[in-house]
Amino acid sequence: MTCPPSPKSPPVTPDFTAARSEPLGTAARRRLLWSYGLGDIGTGMAATQLGFYLFVFYTGVVGLPAWMAGLVLMVLKVWDGINDPLVGWLSDHTKHPWGPRLPWMAGSAIPLGLALVAMWWVPPGGDWQKFTVLVAIQLVAMGLYTCVNLPYSALASELTSSTQLRTQLNAGRFTGSILAGLAGLVLGALLVGQGASGYQRMGWVSGLTLTLFTLLCCWGLAPFARNCQRPTGMPEPIRRQLRRIAGNPRFVKVLGLYLLLWCALQLMQPVSLIFLAVVMRLPESWSTWILIPFQLSALAGLQLWSRVAGRHGRMCALRWGTGLWIAGCVGATLLVPLDAATAPLASLSNGISLGLLLLTIVVTGLGASTAYLIPWALLPDAVDADPDKPAGLYTAWMVVAQKLGIGVAVFALGNGLSLSGYEAAQGLLQPASALTTIRVCMGLIPALLIVAGLVVMRRWPEKGLHRQP
Repeated sequence: MTCPPSPKSPPVTPDFTAARSEPLGTAARRRLLWSYGLGDIGTGMAATQLGFYLFVFYTGVVGLPAWMAGLVLMVLKVWDGINDPLVGWLSDHTKHPWGPRLPWMAGSAIPLGLALVAMWWVPPGGDWQKFTVLVAIQLVAMGLYTCVNLPYSALASELTSSTQLRTQLNAGRFTGSILAGLAGLVLGALLVGQGASGYQRMGWVSGLTLTLFTLLCCWGLAPFARNCQRPTGMPEPIRRQLRRIAGNPRFVKVLGLYLLLWCALQLMQPVSLIFLAVVMRLPESWSTWILIPFQLSALAGLQLWSRVAGRHGRMCALRWGTGLWIAGCVGATLLVPLDAATAPLASLSNGISLGLLLLTIVVTGLGASTAYLIPWALLPDAVDADPDKPAGLYTAWMVVAQKLGIGVAVFALGNGLSLSGYEAAQGLLQPASALTTIRVCMGLIPALLIVAGLVVMRRWPEKGLHRQP
């Protein structure tokens, strides 16, 4: 099982018309799987680049104070959490020959591609003028992102009633998304060292990629979307949804675990480039490339913990995976910086430090993949605990809460860096308080959040545990 950097929830709709049940021919099935797999390539690339590079872009290129950069990202995540139910409701009630989802995807593909370019633009003026412009761009871009990604996510359950085919659709989506995220990191490593112009080029490539693959996805899915199941019921009122959620203790546990693990991951993600350059003293040209082993190890971790969960249970996979993650956090706290006066591989001490850094990155990636896998593997248990089993409702609110939590975490990161005296000017000697804060954000705080997640999951009633010979 694999998951995208930024999962979107299907709209909350309790009733649907009958799903397409007639069998597909080989050619039609192949077209369906390939077309759906293309749909998350652009959004997967964009989500990875935003997660790793946007905070650094705001502080190091745009020139915003760290607290103000964090505030922009908090506004972004709050808005992104709010517009999910709104777009879900609107697409539920869209009447079109292509079905209710494809018109939103096709109509938003080109504007979203242009908005991604605008997100990497340096506005003129003072800090507050830049802040205002960037917030406006983010509001438009993330609204359009939801208009593409949320209807796309909903299609996985509407294109077919076959459980096996739905699983294959999501597997194709997640694989495309993670590979595109890896390509986005490589693209960033090649371009961000060029400064503002490099970020702008990265925006053009990711914007064109998103537009192209979204439109190809729509074209490929059009014959199937015309006949797929369509929502017919009215969404459940928000107040009733909140009462249902609060009355399901299993969902509260899963939600707590997801928020804590995801906030730990999202806290480490934007500060990682700062940690590599400022604390570990890696050359900037090395810092961006060295993030790629994290993506590769996380991809391997998804497969590893999926197998462990199948053999020994999900709680065992969670404990083993988070144990590795905590070990990586401890390693990040204790790593010895390289000697900046010597090339990374020009001395034995630098070679040892670089090797330990790579080991820490790989261990962290293997462990951090549990943040994607385990909460979503446990969510069906929470849904089954509800007599009505409204899977869409629980999925939607899990994503909304996750986004709000990420916004708060990134805002806290920005404020913590500002209070520590950190300044983003390249080559500037940072005070000891800033170096300590960066290490704490990379190690101690994520480790505490992970431990809190394990505490939340105490006495989880594991079911479906089986051992394979």
